[in-house]
Amino acid sequence: MAVNLSKGQKVDLTKSNPGMTRIRVGLGWDVNKYDGGSQFDLDATAFCLNSSGKTNSEKDFIFYNNKSNANGSIVSSGDNQSGEGAGDDETLSINLAAVPADTHKVAFCITIHDAGARNQNFGQVANAYVRVINEDSGVELIRYDLGEDFSVETAVVVGELYRHNGEWKFSAVGSGYQNGLSGLCIDFGIQT
Repeated sequence: MAVNLSKGQKVDLTKSNPGMTRIRVGLGWDVNKYDGGSQFDLDATAFCLNSSGKTNSEKDFIFYNNKSNANGSIVSSGDNQSGEGAGDDETLSINLAAVPADTHKVAFCITIHDAGARNQNFGQVANAYVRVINEDSGVELIRYDLGEDFSVETAVVVGELYRHNGEWKFSAVGSGYQNGLSGLCIDFGIQT
């Protein structure tokens, strides 16, 4: 049975699942009733961060135009431009055993593509969540539902996977950004 997290909660991932080396992080969302003339295109992104909380290079920024990190241990499912249908809208597969040693944390984010030009924000998004699945068994281990805490934000750091004493843990973050993907890139050390 999956552990349901609240904002700020942390949970052990590998210690309670010995031998697990492959996970899938699923992100999903729905759009509230909205007719602004433009379709919503939300994107799942991941940033591989060093001990200083920054990326080492642009290859550590995983999104629809860069579908994996340098060694292929983290791979994006690609861009679902409509988000329609039930279940995960976009996923990232992670081989925990192969994540480079200098990656101390992986931040998972959802951003709204071209939010400024389309006059869109997370106040128009409902049912956003992140979940962690054991890739081999298909069992959902962790789920964090973001709730309706956002209004003007155009990007959200939903959760972080991080190393602690040789084990992987997951933290429910739920931190919003008003300056979208470019704000995340700047904070995580990517030049835009």
